[in-house]
Amino acid sequence: MIHVMELSLNLRHNALMTHADFLKAPFAKPVTIADAETGPGRFFNRELSWLAFNWRVLDEAKNPRVPLLERLRFLSISATNLDEFYTVRVAGLRELARAGNTTPSDDGLSPAEQLVLINNDARKLLAAQQTVWNKLKREMEREGIHILTRSKLTGRDKAHLEEHFLTKVFPILSPLAIDPAHPFPFIANTGFCLALQLERKSDKRPLQALLPVPHQIDRFIPLPAKSGQHRFLPLEESLLIHLGALFPGYEAQASCTFRVLRDSDLEVEDEAEDLVREFEVALKRRRRGEVVRMKISTGAPRKLQALIMDELPVTEDEVVEVKGLIGMADLSELVLDERRDLLWPSFTPRVPERVQDHEGDMFAAIRQKDMLLHHPYETFDMVVRFLEQAARDPNVLAIKQTLYRTSRESPIVAALCEAAEMGKSVTALVELKARFDEAANIRQSRRLERAGAHVVYGFLNYKTHAKISTVVRRESDSLVTYTHYGTGNYHPITARIYTDLSLFTTDPALGRDATKVFNYLSGYAQPEKLENLAISPLDLKSRLIEMIEREAEYARSGRPAEIWAKMNSVVEKDVIDALYAASQAGVKIQLVMRGICCLRPGIAGLSENIRVKSIVGRFLEHSRIICFGNGHGLPSKKARVYISSADWMGRNLTRRVETLIEIKNDTVKAQIVDQIMAANLADEAQTWVLKPDGQYIRYPLAEDAQPFNCHRFFMENPSLSGRGSAGASDVPRLAHSKD
Repeated sequence: MIHVMELSLNLRHNALMTHADFLKAPFAKPVTIADAETGPGRFFNRELSWLAFNWRVLDEAKNPRVPLLERLRFLSISATNLDEFYTVRVAGLRELARAGNTTPSDDGLSPAEQLVLINNDARKLLAAQQTVWNKLKREMEREGIHILTRSKLTGRDKAHLEEHFLTKVFPILSPLAIDPAHPFPFIANTGFCLALQLERKSDKRPLQALLPVPHQIDRFIPLPAKSGQHRFLPLEESLLIHLGALFPGYEAQASCTFRVLRDSDLEVEDEAEDLVREFEVALKRRRRGEVVRMKISTGAPRKLQALIMDELPVTEDEVVEVKGLIGMADLSELVLDERRDLLWPSFTPRVPERVQDHEGDMFAAIRQKDMLLHHPYETFDMVVRFLEQAARDPNVLAIKQTLYRTSRESPIVAALCEAAEMGKSVTALVELKARFDEAANIRQSRRLERAGAHVVYGFLNYKTHAKISTVVRRESDSLVTYTHYGTGNYHPITARIYTDLSLFTTDPALGRDATKVFNYLSGYAQPEKLENLAISPLDLKSRLIEMIEREAEYARSGRPAEIWAKMNSVVEKDVIDALYAASQAGVKIQLVMRGICCLRPGIAGLSENIRVKSIVGRFLEHSRIICFGNGHGLPSKKARVYISSADWMGRNLTRRVETLIEIKNDTVKAQIVDQIMAANLADEAQTWVLKPDGQYIRYPLAEDAQPFNCHRFFMENPSLSGRGSAGASDVPRLAHSKD
């Protein structure tokens, strides 16, 4: 079988290669898959595609080109990802299957059929995680980082652990007997426990007990070590050493560890009068959701395991026996800052030269011309500075801001509170339905209200996922609206690792559009005559499909026709079918999809003109970009270029408020097409290619190769639109635009 992009994968580029070279590579011979043109075979299963993404994340933990402790971080991320997948996606499918729902997904599988396939693949993934962990552990030992067991402790270690246990652990432990007077306790989501079979020394009377392992303290206890060495003991091992202090007069006969994951979906009443209070109640319900998976250590006593399974309760297919470490998400604790030699080389995000030219004045820099920042390569601090300056500027009259996810001690929320306290009109759209951030957002909304801001929550049935901020400033005799549109969240911490775009503009049309969107969110006033913006759930999907169909018309009329798109996921069937139709018309389509891709590339008569790649590397790809050749091919100065907050998923296009912004500024367009998209398409070092059968293969690299790495390129080269007086002529571009 000849797979998609096979010929193009033989290209070797340096950091200054032109994307035009990449485009010269012919498309590979397509394959034929029965039922692919019109039936469900034209789609990949969404859940299995997500699992394929997590396999790619895990593979980075094996990648010798990645520093050792960064590989450990990837292993931890793969474990965290899988936990969330089970508590949300698998929980939902499980509920449908138990209710007897047989409605097939787009690829033709019922919920029950999907659960079988997920279970098989996830169990293989869990086993692979243990294999990777064992290998990493050996490599860490060679670097002086040791994870010990009880049997390897010295007398000095035991004395240290005694002190640690009494002062830092014992006060927060809750040993729990299990007998008729002490019913089986509730174990919260991600709860990790020791289960014990004990025997009283005096009369051999048995006792079964649980000892929850507290999550409030570190999982790995540091032990005394020589300079340059690091030694750790897992907390559960220390607890087993000190059982005598917890159960005086008893001896341990057997033990095991187990960890549970619970259904974490929220249910909110449609007619809730007090939305904040209803979400607080729903969060408590989430904590008590049904168990969807339990991991238990191999060799657990049968009676103890049977008791746990019966009390939770879980079935055999929901139990995974683990020979090794349970709770791998905690391995992130072992990514040691003091071992810089085992981490990525340090990187400090840039402050754009244009902002420096204006002595840090964001308003002056934006007023000069539109500016697009590429995070994390350009610091997200500029977004924070924009709002902090607005709060303190006496000429600023009003600020409006969407908040989907942000940090716990958010400087953005602090700036909005300061602005409100200074008497400015501040409106904050806080999305309470941001999964796993609901409680944090409730706290932020109350803080804003106390400061005097107007807090609104948007729609009950739609999440507000759009990233918009507007600042209205009095300048001379007029009001000027400074607008920020983003592809990622207003979260200073995740912005250090997520690749996203921030557009700053004083374009009056974009300012008017943003104001209309805020009016829609706060007053249900459906916006009319948006000038440069499409929004879901109103017209984003239809506009997107219209643009794809227009590109197909160019192809049918014999004109150059190309589409480049980059985002996290493509799932929505109507959009996928529009891409298939465009491919059949002759449009050359290149997709950079980080995670889920339900589109099959390289199928004869369906998608032979579509290529799909995924980039998994140092930073988490998160920006959403769409480029249409507009009858001139790509790259081209006449292309139509968009940035968006939305992935191509049903939830984003029909059940969320999202934005699609057309970029009109020539410098910003060049930055997106010639720099950002060209570098992503040219990347070799972090690239996976999707084959027609659903498998992803790594870009083949020779051992001594120096493959092009788009993350490294962006770290080394400033963005075009952020250049100041030095100009942009010396900034490398990877594509040469067509006239």
